[in-house]
Amino acid sequence: MKTRAAVSYQPGEPLVIEELEIEEPRVGEVLVKMSAVGLCHSDYHVMAGDRPVGMRPIVLGHEGAGVVEAVGTGVTRIRPGDHVVLTFIPSCGTCRFCVSGMSHACVLSASIAKGPQLDGTYRLRNKAGQNVGQFCLLGAFSEYAVVNQDSVCVIDKRYRLDAACLVGCGVVGGFGAVVHRAKVRPGSSVLVIGVGGVGMNVIQGARVAGATTIIAADIVDQKLTWAKAFGATHTINVHEADVVATVMEITGGGGVDFAFEVISNPTTIGQAFAATAKLGVVVVIGLTPASVESLPISPLQLVLTQKTLMGTLYGASNPQVEIPRVLSLYEHGLIKLDELITRRYRLDQVNEGYADMLAGKNIRGVVTFG
Repeated sequence: MKTRAAVSYQPGEPLVIEELEIEEPRVGEVLVKMSAVGLCHSDYHVMAGDRPVGMRPIVLGHEGAGVVEAVGTGVTRIRPGDHVVLTFIPSCGTCRFCVSGMSHACVLSASIAKGPQLDGTYRLRNKAGQNVGQFCLLGAFSEYAVVNQDSVCVIDKRYRLDAACLVGCGVVGGFGAVVHRAKVRPGSSVLVIGVGGVGMNVIQGARVAGATTIIAADIVDQKLTWAKAFGATHTINVHEADVVATVMEITGGGGVDFAFEVISNPTTIGQAFAATAKLGVVVVIGLTPASVESLPISPLQLVLTQKTLMGTLYGASNPQVEIPRVLSLYEHGLIKLDELITRRYRLDQVNEGYADMLAGKNIRGVVTFG
């Protein structure tokens, strides 16, 4: 069968929208008719060449939701007609990380940037007969996607898929960084540097966790305005004020208990560390370019201040548990999802959507199908 998809052929070049040939699902796989896909910065890193992938051409898109059209042999927990959210790290369920409840570290995560499916073969081909990879084993910027059952979370049909797709990456990634990785406590003070599609959900997580001081820092005034609606108590435009000095002023000179860096820049990671109190926690969420190999942090100060510096991926969450949980929080009004969607785009407008993201116009753009 045929599918239209957004394909990356060369780093630094726009995605190409073209018709591909897609195979039927094989053993352990499902065919999903995509409904909505979030425009996440991680895909742009691949487009720009900041993050290497194992092959091109490759279909990007990893924050997706849709409806199952068909299943291959050996699939038992997923049925045609199910509404699903795709997970950009598969959960095999049997490795030592999965059986310990840490499926965000599943051994299969090493395969997500290579291109082929887990068995080393491909489900997509272009008109020239080339194999086409699937980023994060998904390739969600496509009308249809064949994915492994380990990359699928079934959700209740009462949730809108354009909202639910956001829980596949940005929402769980930001929210989980607060509640699972950092374990923010009620009454804490929190700094969030970078309040885009992930950072806004760090703010939501801090609010739900009971933080009483939530400081949002960014270069875009509109994002700072949005941040207040999601729970920020203070904002800093870093073009107009020094982040560390302003944080110290807000906190009476002590610094924040928790700082989250969502920019993927060594300079802002250093600012997050400097703005954190003694015994505080610094969480790095942003994915820096692969060429970055050092941070401007003094090892001596790390010891003397007894701070904790940590990274997090997928919000240190088990997506099979966390996706339904976060959707339940949304249903009960504790987490905002609809408000995260600034604009919807057609597949043909995916490059425009990324241009808007880079210009700071969106919290989250969403590509919708149909």
